[in-house]
Amino acid sequence: MAAPATRPGFRRAVLIVGLLNLAYFFVEFVVARAIGSVSLFSDSVDFLEDASINLLIFFAIGWSAPTRTRLAMGLAGIVLVPAAAALWTAGAKILDPTTPPAESLSLTGLGALMVNVACAFILVRHRRHGGGLAIAAWLAARNDSIGNLAIIGAGVLTATVGTAWPDVAVGLGLAALNIGAAREVWRAAREGRADDAAARP
Repeated sequence: MAAPATRPGFRRAVLIVGLLNLAYFFVEFVVARAIGSVSLFSDSVDFLEDASINLLIFFAIGWSAPTRTRLAMGLAGIVLVPAAAALWTAGAKILDPTTPPAESLSLTGLGALMVNVACAFILVRHRRHGGGLAIAAWLAARNDSIGNLAIIGAGVLTATVGTAWPDVAVGLGLAALNIGAAREVWRAAREGRADDAAARP
C-alpha cells in the first residue's frame, strides 16, 4: 500500500486544504466573537486544528514511515483541542445564555459547509491510501461538513424558538464528534506502527 509520500497529488492536496481551513478560521472566529455563538466558536477552532493537521502533514510527508506514524498519533491529541474549546465555551454560554442572531449563524455555517465539502472532495481519493495521516485529514473534512449542517440547523431552530440552547447543543455535539475522530486517528496510527514493525526484517 502506498504511503502518503508516494500518492500522486497528496502533498499538494493537503497544502490546499490547510490554506482553505486557515482562511475560513479567521472568518468564522470573527463572526463567532461578534454574535456570541458557541457552535461557531467551536467550529472556528476546528478550522484552525484542521489547518494545523494538513500543514503538518505537508511538511512531514518526506519523513520516514515510523516518524509519520508518531506524528499521526500526536495528531489524535490535536483533534481533541476543539472538543475542549467547545466544552469551555458551552459552559460560559450556559451561565450567560444570550441568543445569537439566527441569520448570521446559518449563513456562516453555510459558508463553512462549502469550504469543508470542497476540502473533502479534494481529499476523498487519498483517504484509504496513507494510514493515519491521510485518515486524519479526511476525517477532519468529513466531520466538519456534518458539523456545519448542524450549525445551519441550529440557526433555523434559534429563529424558531428564540433561545441559545440549539447553539449550545450543537457546540457540545461538535465536541463529541471530534473525540470520536481522535479515537479513529489514534487507532489508525497504532495499526500503521504495527505494520511498520511487521515489515522490518
